[in-house]
Amino acid sequence: MGQKCNPTGLRIGVIKNWDSRWYAKKGDFADTLYEDYKLRQYLLKTLYSAGVPKIEIERDAKRVRINIHCAKPGMVIGKQGAEIEKLKAICAKKLGKDVNEVFINIVEIKQPDLNATLVAQSIAQQLERRVAFRRAVKGAIRNTMRLGARGIKIQVSGRIGGAEIARSETYKEGTIPLQTIRADIDYGTAEAATTYGRIGIKVWIYQGEVLRESRNNNRRRRPNRKEGGNK
Repeated sequence: MGQKCNPTGLRIGVIKNWDSRWYAKKGDFADTLYEDYKLRQYLLKTLYSAGVPKIEIERDAKRVRINIHCAKPGMVIGKQGAEIEKLKAICAKKLGKDVNEVFINIVEIKQPDLNATLVAQSIAQQLERRVAFRRAVKGAIRNTMRLGARGIKIQVSGRIGGAEIARSETYKEGTIPLQTIRADIDYGTAEAATTYGRIGIKVWIYQGEVLRESRNNNRRRRPNRKEGGNK
């Protein structure tokens, strides 16, 4: 099962949390969910150049808190916070009259090469600039493993290199334990719009195992096991 399904969805409730966190009445649930979807799609499109792989939305009564994870926070905040104030006003307008306050929190991603979505977007941008796909993929693998990742897998699908017949190629280094629920595997996708069609990129990055010490969100990595068993 772990080989086929989305690694993030498989681990929600165990070592990962939902991106939308709120409660709604049965009659309002669908509208609230669609509102989150439209807002998230707008922010991802508007802030694409800032490197935004994840947006969390929390609702509490008439307040909404939006956590934007990004690699370039300066582009989102702007000079003296001008851009973020504009963004806050647009989000408040899209959320409607039922929301009185909108808070936007910027979370900086200090190591973009360890984020699967940002790695996939970087490869897609290189393919759109007509960089050789093997060069782009191998460069991404090298940079990710250099930062201490336990494993990475990249799959590129489509008319690679302008070939007439579409195909898929997979590159892997290290280990990717997809069926281990406690394994912290980050999964991300991106699409490259090239002159000969769209090319899909999927990235899996394994950063180690997560041990649950309590119900809070503190996470601790399992140390490497020595060969020959525990001593």
